[in-house]
Amino acid sequence: MDLQRFVAIDFETADNEADSACSVGLVRVEAGQIVDEMVRLIKPPRDRMLFTHIHGLTLRDVATAPSFSELWPELQNFSRGIEDFVAHNAPFDRKVLHACCLAAGYRVPSNPFHCTVQIARRVFGIYPTKLSNVCQVLGIELNHHEALSDARASARIVLLAQKKLAENLD
Repeated sequence: MDLQRFVAIDFETADNEADSACSVGLVRVEAGQIVDEMVRLIKPPRDRMLFTHIHGLTLRDVATAPSFSELWPELQNFSRGIEDFVAHNAPFDRKVLHACCLAAGYRVPSNPFHCTVQIARRVFGIYPTKLSNVCQVLGIELNHHEALSDARASARIVLLAQKKLAENLD
């Protein structure tokens, strides 16, 4: 696993539809170091917030936030030049990113996604692999379901896994 330049990404969603992002956290990693972070609220495409009980966000919180379409140029600029995306339960975040891009009329990024659920299992033998479990075992601080905290935790899981794998080679 040789991830040199990647962005760890985490979406929170408003409803059951994949295009309903209401928050995104991104953490940029270059050469084994976190070099930048951002978190943004997103106004979802529908006026319903089904998951407030999970992430704490309400329609009032996102009422004046930009739509994904308005936010995409900033997200794209943040991710410029990266090779990979990383996420905990990557299929979910990849699906949200792709659905939001398609709904907004943007080309879907072709960068590969790597899943820290799989990395935690393969490198550390951690089960169960909910983000909170992995962070507890690895000693990573987490404010679960806050997009930036979740993205930061995913980045740190990768960095710790790379460190462990490098130590095993020595």
